[in-house]
Amino acid sequence: MKQAAITPNAPDAPFLSQAIISNGTVYVSGQIHATADGSIVEGTVKEKMHQIMQNIVEILRAANATINDVVKVVVYVTDMAQMLELNETYTSYFTEPFPVREAVCVQALPLGATIEISVVAVRND
Repeated sequence: MKQAAITPNAPDAPFLSQAIISNGTVYVSGQIHATADGSIVEGTVKEKMHQIMQNIVEILRAANATINDVVKVVVYVTDMAQMLELNETYTSYFTEPFPVREAVCVQALPLGATIEISVVAVRND
């Protein structure tokens, strides 16, 4: 059985779920650096990362999970040069043992974003 997790505190789209919970696992859709009203956050990689992570934290909260429950992260960037600054911000959100992670460079992301992150978390129910 699967259940959607929904919050007004993060961007949403009519054709996808912010997160799906299935058997205690939370699958969070890719989050770009957009506010809850859909406005794109411009600026530094650090500013973009903080917005993305804020979105993820809010969605996890709606799913009764926390950032500490995250076991897998997938990062999409349009320029691998962003990874150095991204990693500096990334480590302020996660602690050891760090989630497994993939970083993928892509040609383009939705709404002109330069970073998108999705996560998988396992709740300790």
